[in-house]
Amino acid sequence: MVSVLLFDTSWLSDVIMEKMKIQKRIQDRVLLINQSAGYLMVDIVNAYAQKYSDVVLLTGSYNTQDRELNKSVKIHKIAVYIRSSFFMRALTWLIATLQIFFLLLWKYRHYKIIYVTNPPMSYFPSLILKCQYSIIVYDVYPNALNNIGIYKSSWMYKVWVKINKRIYRAADKVYTLSNGMATLLLEYCDENKIEVIPNWAGIESLQRIDKAKNPFIREHNLFSKFVVMYSGNIGFTHNVESIIEIAEVLRTDEDIVFLIIGEGLKKNELMLCVKEKALKNCCFLSWQDSKCLKYSLSAADISIITLTDETALASVPSKTYNLLGIGSPLLCIAPDESELALLVKEYHCGRCFSKNDVSSMADFIKKLKADSELWKVYSNNSLKASLNYTYKNAEQYVS
Repeated sequence: MVSVLLFDTSWLSDVIMEKMKIQKRIQDRVLLINQSAGYLMVDIVNAYAQKYSDVVLLTGSYNTQDRELNKSVKIHKIAVYIRSSFFMRALTWLIATLQIFFLLLWKYRHYKIIYVTNPPMSYFPSLILKCQYSIIVYDVYPNALNNIGIYKSSWMYKVWVKINKRIYRAADKVYTLSNGMATLLLEYCDENKIEVIPNWAGIESLQRIDKAKNPFIREHNLFSKFVVMYSGNIGFTHNVESIIEIAEVLRTDEDIVFLIIGEGLKKNELMLCVKEKALKNCCFLSWQDSKCLKYSLSAADISIITLTDETALASVPSKTYNLLGIGSPLLCIAPDESELALLVKEYHCGRCFSKNDVSSMADFIKKLKADSELWKVYSNNSLKASLNYTYKNAEQYVS
């Protein structure tokens, strides 16, 4: 009986065959997780769909712009990300993370996983689950929590750091958007794990629309105005209040209008500030339909991009690449060491300022308004820079 047990190895070959079958299934299957998937995620998913036979997108919602989602991709819905308040953000993040855990446990055990840091805790299930995975880091957490008062000394921050070190080091790859963000990630994993892939514009054919032919200009009566525009989230990670300070300095120049488009937790506060200061050169609009994007962005003579000091290295606004695509000169409010500042300096497509340097920002606006040739130089440089940020970058995720 003992000799039979010693030499009967058929059970071992069965185990090996089963493991090979599982590995083969993993090689053919990929699950991408992003609670709020925009055009960047759609392009990445499409790139995976070109290589894998079974591709699933786990998401609360997804939006397309120039390119539709590949029809072979399966959609599995989780909790929608609600950004109406900090409580709702945290709640929908938590619900989505729990859903991700149980779906990975029961339904997608034998898939290669691509986590995106939306929700920020999306990759936490890999503490427990044994699966092959990579992480796409759009925002570096817990570093980005500094902006809401959660610092390195807090217990939450310390625990998150420990989790990151375990999960990031076990990942196949950690993808991120900039060299600055890659530097932050060195705290959690080795350099050879990290790959930098810049974002890109949402609309491949994005072109600047002449003001005379722009329905957005006509609708909002902006023909005779020099438009300084902020379009995006009006939240805690953006120094949008600096725009109001600039507007106050330029309040006597009736040709300049500050157009703030978007929603966020700071919007009501800013609107109240404009009312109290009696600023007639500020106008607020809600989110514009994606079909209107090329018209609204083209209405800007100068586009403003803002980041707080705490998040300047931990995130890069994806709208930057759309603004480059329509040839907009950029006025950036961010630290000199931020990736945004480095981009603007490299391509000479605008200027970057400290949030406190309000007078210099006002002078920059007046200078571009007065000098059309200088404006054209910045605009052309933006267009040239945009050629390095196309949706073809998405293919690098599966190369």
